[in-house]
Amino acid sequence: MERLPKYLLPGLLGFFVFVILISKSAITIGSGQAGVLYKTFGGGVVTNEAPLGEGFHIVAPWNRVFVYEVRQQELFEKMKVLSSNGLEIQIDASAWFQPAYESLGKLHQEKSEQYVNRILLPAIRSAARSVVGRYTPEQLYSSKRDAIQQEIYTETQMIVQDQYIQLNEILVRDVTLPPTIREAIEKKLKQEQETLEYEFRLVTAEKEAERQRIEARGKADANRILSASLTDKILQDKGIDATIKLSESPNSKIVIVGSGESGLPLILGNN
Repeated sequence: MERLPKYLLPGLLGFFVFVILISKSAITIGSGQAGVLYKTFGGGVVTNEAPLGEGFHIVAPWNRVFVYEVRQQELFEKMKVLSSNGLEIQIDASAWFQPAYESLGKLHQEKSEQYVNRILLPAIRSAARSVVGRYTPEQLYSSKRDAIQQEIYTETQMIVQDQYIQLNEILVRDVTLPPTIREAIEKKLKQEQETLEYEFRLVTAEKEAERQRIEARGKADANRILSASLTDKILQDKGIDATIKLSESPNSKIVIVGSGESGLPLILGNN
């Protein structure tokens, strides 16, 4: 087997060194990610430049790239906190968040890759304790869930706004009370509902009675006015008119004039 020419050996050696350097220097940033560059001989973490975006990058082999998820993420947490009267309440909450993209270098330098556990999670727990401590179990169970959700978000946002974290939303998924407290609240709410229904029936019955009283007064007034207007002369005239109409009908009858009370005609028919 013939030996390779001596001038090829340096070339092959250089090629292998180049491949190794490329393999050590090439980095691909995935979808929804960004990279923080750390320059070993250039001042450490790069904070005055934009993060490395998605795609292929070449960096010096002695430098490092720390890859972060920059899409919206969800943190789910179960927390036990105390209500205003000292009862233990369990809150199931989710936080939607993402690192502040333009400040990713500062986030890495000051908070590290553990920023969720070091910053965000303690902030949510602190805000939840503060907010829930303002309300009674009954308020938390019945009508204040939306309110505490917004308040926890607001207080958490105040804590993390200068920590290079973008907080998008806090969702309170469940509020769990001790069983005895929950049963007592449910019983009280049921009694209040029954009381409201009973009061509604009373109001409805009173309105119906008032309607009937008004209707009765109206009928009485109408009858009184009618009685006052019906004189004997008017009744006689109406009786005569009715007698004339009956006498004109084809049915057989007997009309006795002047035989009824007040001299009104009597009409006798065979039907």
